[in-house]
Amino acid sequence: MSEAQTDYAEINGAKLYFEVAGEGHLLVMVHAGIADSRMWDDQFPEFAKQYRTIRYDQRGYGNSEPVDSEYSFREDLAALLKFLNVEQTYLIGCSMGGGTCMDFTLEHPEMVGALIMVGSGPSGLNLDVPEPALVPEIMKASDAKDWEKLLELETQLFFDGEGRTPDQVDQQVRQRAVAMNRQAIAHEAKGLGKPKPSIKPSAAERLGDLHLPVLAIYGDRDEAYAHMVADYMEQHIAGAQKVMIPNTAHLPNMEQPAAFNGIVLDFLKKIS
Repeated sequence: MSEAQTDYAEINGAKLYFEVAGEGHLLVMVHAGIADSRMWDDQFPEFAKQYRTIRYDQRGYGNSEPVDSEYSFREDLAALLKFLNVEQTYLIGCSMGGGTCMDFTLEHPEMVGALIMVGSGPSGLNLDVPEPALVPEIMKASDAKDWEKLLELETQLFFDGEGRTPDQVDQQVRQRAVAMNRQAIAHEAKGLGKPKPSIKPSAAERLGDLHLPVLAIYGDRDEAYAHMVADYMEQHIAGAQKVMIPNTAHLPNMEQPAAFNGIVLDFLKKIS
């Protein structure tokens, strides 16, 4: 892999931190809402061996500070790609990042050659699925601004996952996840910025407009919604594929990087 370029893009009133490495077709990775671009540490150097790979911190995450203004993550992604003179790319997004990627794809279909959704689904999709038991406690901790309790509860929900206790997961990887979410919560606690509305009609209403290869990846320990939304996308997006990675939760790429990398690279190889 060639040496990574690190820089900031001044776009839409914010400064977004990004990294670029490798040569070939472009691949952009968009992180989850409980993480930042470091969640791709086990993917970035591997993917850059075959693709020109970009990862970045969305505003309010990692090295990208929140800004006191209205914003849209999909508009930030569009502005970042324009800043980098990108004409077309593959997109891979986890959780919130996947929603950003799908919304962007629907608004700029000519710019996306493939879409990989990790523990994620289309914006505006409502499925009849029970709420995770930890959600009321998470909301209570958030309202009370008990940030350390919020951090631990979110880690239990999203990283430990269904049917596992904190001591049953890789402790080193868990601490990496905690460090990222701690910074995300610290940024959120500043109370800066107001998100703009999602696209209208919603992505959930426009799945028939997606005419590109789509892959949905999820972990078997993730919450029930992630399982159901992967099924939904497979059923409602022409040609969409789904893959489950066992013994992982909401960040399968961090828990099982070798398996995850193989799945993604094989998918991209087949569509190239």
